[in-house]
Amino acid sequence: MRPFDLHLFDHRLLDLGVIALYLIGITLFGWHFRSSQATMKDYFLGGNTVPWWAIALSIVSAETSTLTVIGTPSLAFQGNFGFLQLVFGYLLARIVIATIFLPAYFRGEMYTAYDLMRVRFGERIRRLTAVTFLLLRALAEGVRVFAVSIVISIILGSGEMASIIVILCLTLFYTYEGGLTAVIWTDVVQMGLYVLGAAVSLVLLLHEIPGGWSHVVQVAQPLGKLQVFDFRLAPPAIFFTRTYSFWAGMIGGCFLTTASHGTEQLLVQRLLAARSKKQSQVALLASWLVIFVQFTMFLAIGLCLFVLYKETGTQAPAVLDRLYPLYIWQRLPVGVAGLVMAAILAAAMSNLSAALNALASTTVLDLWKPIVATLGSSRPESVWLLRSRLITVVWGAVLLGVALVARHWGSVLQAGLSIASIVYGALLGVFLLGLLTKRVGEIAAMCGMTAGFGVMLYVRFATSIAFTWYVLIGTSVTFLTGLLASGFFKREPGRLPGR
Repeated sequence: MRPFDLHLFDHRLLDLGVIALYLIGITLFGWHFRSSQATMKDYFLGGNTVPWWAIALSIVSAETSTLTVIGTPSLAFQGNFGFLQLVFGYLLARIVIATIFLPAYFRGEMYTAYDLMRVRFGERIRRLTAVTFLLLRALAEGVRVFAVSIVISIILGSGEMASIIVILCLTLFYTYEGGLTAVIWTDVVQMGLYVLGAAVSLVLLLHEIPGGWSHVVQVAQPLGKLQVFDFRLAPPAIFFTRTYSFWAGMIGGCFLTTASHGTEQLLVQRLLAARSKKQSQVALLASWLVIFVQFTMFLAIGLCLFVLYKETGTQAPAVLDRLYPLYIWQRLPVGVAGLVMAAILAAAMSNLSAALNALASTTVLDLWKPIVATLGSSRPESVWLLRSRLITVVWGAVLLGVALVARHWGSVLQAGLSIASIVYGALLGVFLLGLLTKRVGEIAAMCGMTAGFGVMLYVRFATSIAFTWYVLIGTSVTFLTGLLASGFFKREPGRLPGR
């Protein structure tokens, strides 16, 4: 590839202008939803007025982050299309959630995922699951915020923390004002933008490669880079260390997504915002089609970059997460590069706004408000709405702090997934104890969570097991420990609505 001096901004003023215009425009778009935020239900559930198709696109947007946009192409660049095996596991998980989880959520009026744990087990398990989510989301989202610095370093030629702070503040502004309504509708716009950006990149890449897609296939096929499924069975020492195989994808991907979409407030909050259980189920299932197309597109981009680099004899960047952003900024036409870079920032802002609202809702509704209630104090709805907004700001500062230390955690995509997977097992295990058993009580469930989390810390730091198996292991340990502990601890009163 031809060299390009990233410090020569005079050739990129139009690109920078496009990016700046987007940032201002999406912020104002989200801000205008402030007038509809009169109650906590409006702020955290969008008043249950959001159509299913917007929720579906918002789910996709929440699943997609800067990690996905810059990390997925590098997987195909250095490997093949095996990541899609996880995506097929995502579909299986959605069927499980639509069948088991959503009916339980819609039997009562719930604001957070952890309300379900309060109804089934009690207040202590609600607080434990809520704190677990806060820890998980703060760490995982901090990695996503750090990923923004990779994009900004390409644009400005350095790791500009000041620019990350600007993006964080802009996202915080419209999330603070517009609540979940602003989050969902900006998600819809931003998802459209980064999918468009990826499509434009792919078309221009194929135009740059003589022979287009047919030549890409001709080069890649003999190297096995078009392979999707890996059905190989091997001894456990090898089988469980292989990250992308059919078994790891279908089983691991199913457990991972069941945990993220069924127990984590970031995604459950969107599902609870639907007008009805049926619309929530339709939104969840429809989102998979978009996810499949999207991941396939990003993997195709990585494959095309592999062919382009191979045939031009260009050295790949030392950090492969820089691969796609570098191509955009150095090779795409002026103006188009700015649009696609804005699309990557769109993914970052979309995830960040969702995380801020989810972290605030869990903090206020599952921790702060119940504690105040036990002290016999009460405050009007307007006071809690203000407190919710202030907590949103506090979490913005926390995420910025986590991002500062996330740069040492390796590949951003796998770092984000592995961090989440450590905690997801304990969360999913305790939710399954609540949904699938009747005799397990709160203390037994807490024993299960503690055991699951402890085992996963050992698996993560003392074994070479691939992260795709983390959730299955954590869930199994949590569920089985809870069942065993229920024989020693009497079940306390508590049941799910309608059971």
